[in-house]
Amino acid sequence: MTRSSLTTPPPDASAPAAHPAAPAAGSSLGAHYSRCFGCGDDHPTGLHLKAATPDGVTVEAEFTVGEAHQGAPMLAHGGVLAAAMDEVIGMSVYLFHKPYVTARLETDYLLPVPVGTTLHLRAWCNGITGRKAYLEAEGRVGAPDGPVAVRAAALFIEVGMEHFAKHGDLAAIAAEHQDFEVNP
Repeated sequence: MTRSSLTTPPPDASAPAAHPAAPAAGSSLGAHYSRCFGCGDDHPTGLHLKAATPDGVTVEAEFTVGEAHQGAPMLAHGGVLAAAMDEVIGMSVYLFHKPYVTARLETDYLLPVPVGTTLHLRAWCNGITGRKAYLEAEGRVGAPDGPVAVRAAALFIEVGMEHFAKHGDLAAIAAEHQDFEVNP
């Protein structure tokens, strides 16, 4: 993975720990918002990622590249693959039970991903310092142990729910998230 210093945890970063109320190992993770392009069931052309945590600290998901996701004829659009990486990484910080947003995403494309291919995604956190979380993900073609087609490194920043209230739709957040405090 080609990484910048911005997505590399500093020496003082601590190992991540799942929140006591986070989903248990082996649990499925629900969508964080029903109309989310990455994980929402109600987005008509979204990725519809279904994720689970096998061990309480990593997240695994998969999606099948559809015709709506192509760039070059019958190949996944690079931006869609970056969105999938961003989404699975974003799902992994859910295990900390704190709201985070993407500050930086670095993506390496290693293999083309044809339409109809199932991409197996895995994400994990390399360290946290203050409000910053340093994360990575990989996408494998055809099987969880298949060839790596895409890798990503990211910096996520912890924000308060007031961030979403100020810049988004507080009513929609409150309607779908009973597990976080959403009062601005």
